[in-house]
Amino acid sequence: MILAEKPTDSPAWLERLVGAKLPAEGGHIDLDGIRYIRLGGILRSQAALSDAQAQTSDAFGFKWHLRDTFDRPEALARTRKWLVERYGEVANAPWLVNGKEPPILLDAGCGSSVSAVELFGGTLKRVHYLGIDVSNAVNMAYQRMRELGLPAQYIQVDLMTAPLPKASVDVIFSEGVLHHADSTEAALKAMASLLKRDGRFLFYVYRRKGPIREYTDDYIRERLREMPPQEAWDALRPLTEFGKALGELDIEIEVPKAIELLKIPAGKINLQRFIYWHVFKAFHHPSLNIDEMQNVNFDWYAPKNSYRQSPEEVRAWCAQAGLTIEREVVEDAGITIIAKKAP
Repeated sequence: MILAEKPTDSPAWLERLVGAKLPAEGGHIDLDGIRYIRLGGILRSQAALSDAQAQTSDAFGFKWHLRDTFDRPEALARTRKWLVERYGEVANAPWLVNGKEPPILLDAGCGSSVSAVELFGGTLKRVHYLGIDVSNAVNMAYQRMRELGLPAQYIQVDLMTAPLPKASVDVIFSEGVLHHADSTEAALKAMASLLKRDGRFLFYVYRRKGPIREYTDDYIRERLREMPPQEAWDALRPLTEFGKALGELDIEIEVPKAIELLKIPAGKINLQRFIYWHVFKAFHHPSLNIDEMQNVNFDWYAPKNSYRQSPEEVRAWCAQAGLTIEREVVEDAGITIIAKKAP
């Protein structure tokens, strides 16, 4: 289908979306009572953040600027494989490409836009892509998208105060982000309110795990939250090296009977996976190098805000937000949803 308007890096469509002309570089604008300054071509909110969001912003801003820990072709291929396994091949879904006008695709908590690029690929040339993120990861996203020749606009802002009208966007993609807000439920419902009728909401949130893993995760996260990002990165390094050593051992153990008290199932399991699922996150993947595995562990442990939820909670929140779930993938790690906004 030939779209009526070819997406470009021009801010004209973003100006229509927010209902105001964007300021020149270095200028400011007030949207919904919040002052924004345009720096590096990006609107940046000047609103104060909660302590938890400020710490989470610092952690992710640090992580996404370590480009060599996520941008290697092998690491990107793994990311794409995992995304497609959960969301399916959505890049050419009718609800994304069959409209008369270029749809607005909101990447809510875009980081460096890695997930959007890997999942949607060249389709991003046919949509109006808007990435929002509370951290300065938008700088890396902006740079990468231009290197890839993909049109995009960005706003650095907390999800909960994004200056977008209700029912104004066609698709929302939020990969592993809603649980980093001060409230997962509030973030999910706030984002859902931005969707047009029949719009799609694609998101992934962490799932609650067994008691030992939950306790250990909270303990490590509590220790790291008081550290500057580089110090937290260094403190996690031995854990990552341990996970790598366990993975390379490739030892299988057997749990003879389910330990219901600890939510540990019976059966054979690789020792590294046993530690990973039931004790603490010591990630390992044979296609990744140590820095890439460190990136995965840091992503999990460094942010103060990292809430976990049950599938039942997520289903209830979707229903309350007027969302009908079309695809649901529940794994030990998390919950992936594609939902449609009620007409």
